[in-house]
Amino acid sequence: MDLLKKNIQVIAPIDGKVIDLSEVDDLVFSQRLAGDGVAIVSTGDTVVAPVGGKISFMFKTNHAFVITTANGIQVLVHIGTDTLNLHGEGFKNVKGMGDTVKPGDTILKLDRKFIEGKGCCLVVPVLITKPDEIEFLQMNIGDLVKAGQETIMRYKLIKNKEF
Repeated sequence: MDLLKKNIQVIAPIDGKVIDLSEVDDLVFSQRLAGDGVAIVSTGDTVVAPVGGKISFMFKTNHAFVITTANGIQVLVHIGTDTLNLHGEGFKNVKGMGDTVKPGDTILKLDRKFIEGKGCCLVVPVLITKPDEIEFLQMNIGDLVKAGQETIMRYKLIKNKEF
């Protein structure tokens, strides 16, 4: 199938409600400094792969990871705000850097009660880190989603992108 003609979907990495990045209480995300996409006001405790590919980066603290797809797009999933300060507590990785994943594969388990007890917000930004590599991005703002089941975004590659 020609990836340049196809709309590619990004599925929900966690249960919750899809919101616009501008609503995230962190300037890096709300001003789209790390990429473009959506955020999820999460209600779940399992984080799954929103796309298929290879985990090309996993923070030592397990609070964020990047999956690089076969077409070269990098999708960042960042679990919560201020979660870096937990130094990995409350996060249990099931998959790690270098692992190949399919959409819906479990990446992390969260101790939601512990994380929230430390005062951290569990809003989950899901970003395409280099939005200049895509032709368009359709976002499903306002949708209630289940991890691994519903689409949160669709994108189409720029026609002259090489991969």
